[in-house]
Amino acid sequence: MSNAQSFKQNIKRKCSGFTLIEVMLAMAIFAIAGVALISSTDTHFRSLSHLETKMMANWVASNQLVEASLNKSWPPRNNKKGKVELAGREWFWIQKVAKTSDQNMSAISIEVRLDQAQKSSLTSLTTYVVKEQK
Repeated sequence: MSNAQSFKQNIKRKCSGFTLIEVMLAMAIFAIAGVALISSTDTHFRSLSHLETKMMANWVASNQLVEASLNKSWPPRNNKKGKVELAGREWFWIQKVAKTSDQNMSAISIEVRLDQAQKSSLTSLTTYVVKEQK
């Protein structure tokens, strides 16, 4: 056998493939990366869902404030409650009226919840209304 042939056989033996340890190490690295990617994606979708819920609650509160501003009765009704459907969900809102230092002005706050029994609101918006002068 010539030196060239023995050299080729030695190279083939040395470059025949990965060892078991190398394969297991590569699999462990890909598994850790996969778990991190799934965790990151889950966190992203949870945040996105929460932002969507807050945005819808703000729309409900904004709509109720516009309705309260258009109502011409004085003083505005306190602790008015209701529910409205938006985006396939039921939203519960409570209107709270607060007096201001000016007798011709009141502050109206709308709190929105997904459940009537829920203690904390998803959002709360406030506007001021003025008594019409005759």
